[in-house]
Amino acid sequence: MISCHIRYEIDPNKVDEFEVYAKMWIPLVKKFGGVHHGYFLPCEGKNYEAFAVFSFESLAVYEQYRTDSFKDEDCLKAFEYAKQNGIILKVERQFMCSSSDLI
Repeated sequence: MISCHIRYEIDPNKVDEFEVYAKMWIPLVKKFGGVHHGYFLPCEGKNYEAFAVFSFESLAVYEQYRTDSFKDEDCLKAFEYAKQNGIILKVERQFMCSSSDLI
């Protein structure tokens, strides 16, 4: 299993819009076979950082999800929503393997 941790820099005036965007993606990750562990929005501290964590069976399955997401109508709507609303300023992805995969 591989987990993707995403750090977003968002417009701090658009946290509500980011929440709408986040709610769009949770079922989409599931649609492509992933497990979404949630989005984490700012409430104390930095008002411009949000995080997401989701997992796929393998890096290959994640890469297929990324390829397919750029062709999927619902995913394209989510991408466009973020773009039109100027929500996301920067995205960083980090991949981690579960400890059971390392044994």
